[in-house]
Amino acid sequence: MKKYELMALPYAPDALEPVISKETIGFHHGKHLQAYVDNLNKLLPGSGYENMALEEIVRKAPAGAVFNNAGQILNHELYFLQFKPVGEAAQGPKGALAAQIEKQWGSVEAFKAEFEAKGVGLFGSGWVWLSADVDGNLIITQEQGASNPVVKGLKPLLTFDVWEHAYYLDYQNRRAAHLAVLWQIIDWEVVEKRNNY
Repeated sequence: MKKYELMALPYAPDALEPVISKETIGFHHGKHLQAYVDNLNKLLPGSGYENMALEEIVRKAPAGAVFNNAGQILNHELYFLQFKPVGEAAQGPKGALAAQIEKQWGSVEAFKAEFEAKGVGLFGSGWVWLSADVDGNLIITQEQGASNPVVKGLKPLLTFDVWEHAYYLDYQNRRAAHLAVLWQIIDWEVVEKRNNY
């Protein structure tokens, strides 16, 4: 049976400061994500999902505990792996991804504005995503709770976590302020690779 483990971060816990504090990383990665991993490992025996990859579980499991914990692990892994320390991250997409964003939104700035607005406007807890459909069109979606665009047949490229635990220690209730500064640490090379697999 497959056993999931807490992902290792590809940067030091304080590497994303001042955008995301060491304290937030400690709670978000070390406590919240660890709890989802522990919960899923307890839920898997006898579930029928024991040997599936996370993405497959999320696509196939009905709403409930297995879906929620697998979805949150998948979402958080995509989230944490898309960041680079301030000053090391490129300030925008390049190549085909940039061209597609400009084609659909008119500019990268217009895309960012809509993406942030969807994150601010998501009621309650969840995620805002940039995904690609089978034809290569880009779509911004709001996903409640633990959901992921793979349930809609989309390829997730970029995500902002709008659960309060992602930002409350650093920004309190200022979700918009948090979302606006996340661009400073996006590793666009990672996002572009996700668009090309």
